[in-house]
Amino acid sequence: MDLRRLRLLLELSRLGSMHEVASELVTTTSSVSQGIAALAREVGTPLVEPDGRRVRLTPAGRRLAEHAVTILAAVDAARLDLDPSAEPAGVLRVAGFASAIRRSLLPAIDDLAQSHPAIEVRVHEHEPLEVFDLLARDDIDLALAYDYNLAPASWSSDHEVIPLWEADWGLGVPSDEGRAPFATYADRDWIVNSRNTADEEVVRTLASMAGFTPRVAHRIDALELVDDLIVAGRGVALLPRGRASRRGVKVLPLTDPRVRLRAYAVTRRGRRAWPPLRAVLDRLAHGHRP
Repeated sequence: MDLRRLRLLLELSRLGSMHEVASELVTTTSSVSQGIAALAREVGTPLVEPDGRRVRLTPAGRRLAEHAVTILAAVDAARLDLDPSAEPAGVLRVAGFASAIRRSLLPAIDDLAQSHPAIEVRVHEHEPLEVFDLLARDDIDLALAYDYNLAPASWSSDHEVIPLWEADWGLGVPSDEGRAPFATYADRDWIVNSRNTADEEVVRTLASMAGFTPRVAHRIDALELVDDLIVAGRGVALLPRGRASRRGVKVLPLTDPRVRLRAYAVTRRGRRAWPPLRAVLDRLAHGHRP
C-alpha cells in the first residue's frame, strides 16, 4: 500500500469529507478522491460509499483506517529515529474532563506552541465514560480520564494508561455546618454526577461503611450548580478540596477513608509512537501544570 494514500484515508476518517482532507493536506479534492480510489484497488475492496452528497467509510475502510494509525505512527517514529531534527506535525484530537484540560492540557498546549508549532491540538470536553467510547471508535487520539481510589477504573487491554496527578476530595455542605461523622448525613439528599458513575460509587461505598444507603436526589454535572444546590439546602455532595467553591459552601475533609481523584492520560495501545501524540504525552508526564 502507498503510505500517502493510506494517510488520505486516515484523514478522511478523522475529518469526514474529502474537501476538508484536501484543505488540511493542501491538495485538491480530486487528488484525494483519486488517491483513495487507487488505495481501494490496491487492497481489493471498496473503502468509501456514497452518503448523500458526501461519502463515508465502508466497514473495510474503517478497519483499514484503524490500522493506518499504527502503521503511519510506526513510519513517523522510524523517520524520527533516523532524523532527530524532524519536526512533529499534525492534528491531535484530545477529549477529557474539564479539570484535566485546565490543569494539564492547556499548559502543555502553551508549551507546544513554542517548541512544536506544527502540532495542532483540538480539545473536546467529555466525562470518562464518553471518552473511552470516543477512543474505541478512533474519534480521538488521547483521552484524559479519572477514577477514585474507592472506585477504581477497569482499563481495557487496548488501553495504555499514564498516571498524571491526584487530588483530595471532601464533603460539600453548607458553610454553617461543622464537621460530623459521615453517618450524620444518612437523612440528607445527595447530589451526584449526571455524566459519570464514579462519584456515586464512592458515595455509596462511604455510606455503606457508615451503615446507611444514600438517598440520591439530584444528578448534576456542573460543580457550580452543585454549589448552588448545597447553598439552597437541597443536598450534600463530594467536591474537590482546594477549589474556590461558592460562598456559603464548605468542603469538609474525608480521612477515614481518604477520597482521592486520580487523573490519567489514556491512549490506544501501540499509538504512542506517533510523534504529535508522543510530544504531548511527554509534556503531560513531566508535569506541565500549575
